Amino acid sequence: MVDPAALRTGARPSPLKAVGAGTRQGGWDRTTAALACLALAVGSAGAAVVARRWSAPRPPLGALAYGAAPAAPAAAPIAVRIPAIKVDAELIGLGLDVDGALEVPPYEKAGWFSGGPRPGERGAAVIAAHVDSRTGPAVFFRLRQLKPGDQVSVAYDDGSSVSFEVTRAQSFPKASFPTERVYGRTSGPELRLITCDGAFDRRSGSYPDNLIVWASPPGP
Repeated sequence: MVDPAALRTGARPSPLKAVGAGTRQGGWDRTTAALACLALAVGSAGAAVVARRWSAPRPPLGALAYGAAPAAPAAAPIAVRIPAIKVDAELIGLGLDVDGALEVPPYEKAGWFSGGPRPGERGAAVIAAHVDSRTGPAVFFRLRQLKPGDQVSVAYDDGSSVSFEVTRAQSFPKASFPTERVYGRTSGPELRLITCDGAFDRRSGSYPDNLIVWASPPGP
């Protein structure tokens, strides 16, 4: 069962840490693993990831300032589509819980960090989703299959959309999360897709790695 306290919002942002998604293998409850593996937070001046069973590096100060502040009222991202891996998922905004961790998205949806840039704005927008669930594959189960040139689009509730092309993908141990490369300054809109990776560790109840996919707007 998910602890209701883990899903509350309204906390002051705390310094950054890591991202991921959990599973059930053997007798492990995937819901519990997901909470241990998928947790994204924001520093008082930057983005961060906070895990319940592990910690990750802090982001550079001012990371969120690298993104452009959206005009109000602003359209909201509502779907992420990745044709190469058959992803067409509802996209919801994720805030922070009372511990400064990213709210956990449902297994059938992806979540974008609403405290940072929206996809298409200047800065690094972050979308996270589970790799699997108690019943099987989840939204980002095939994320590892993406290759440079694959298309990612994000639809907005005003009928508009923004497109990106995958440039690279790499897996990192959570203890060596590449904070600056994920959250650092960018000269234009960028997108990061993040989930868990590696062999599931039944003892710790989480995955050891994060898979990160970088994507940029298509070239001319």
